[in-house]
Amino acid sequence: MQKTDFTLKGIRADELTFKLNGIRPQNGAKMDLKPTFSRKVRRAVENEKLCFISLTVKIEKTEDSPKPFDLSVTLTGVFESEAKTEEEKKAVVVGGTAVLYPYLRSAVTNLTTAALAAPIVLPVIGGVLFPEDREKDGGIVS
Repeated sequence: MQKTDFTLKGIRADELTFKLNGIRPQNGAKMDLKPTFSRKVRRAVENEKLCFISLTVKIEKTEDSPKPFDLSVTLTGVFESEAKTEEEKKAVVVGGTAVLYPYLRSAVTNLTTAALAAPIVLPVIGGVLFPEDREKDGGIVS
């Protein structure tokens, strides 16, 4: 994938929610939290150089998979770049996602700690977060 320069202009928290569900693990059993991640990318109409990348992580109960709490964190980063081609724009999205992810990890840990729950620490990701960001030849973009 082509490399392109970009600048992080700012980050905002769009959503930070934590809700207890009243479910406790039985006999000290561990629950598999299985966080789900999503991303939205928008370009500014008035300024083609600006790109908004929103990352969301959710941990939610379902009938099949009870959880002790529901959690949702969404952060949006504003990035500026001179990307012109689709490949350059994709490189900004992949790179911007890599820049935002540590902030998302920190927000989840801080939110669960502030809720007086056991702190949740999302794993460090050494490559790409989303499968669609992988190179077509099977290589990984880092």
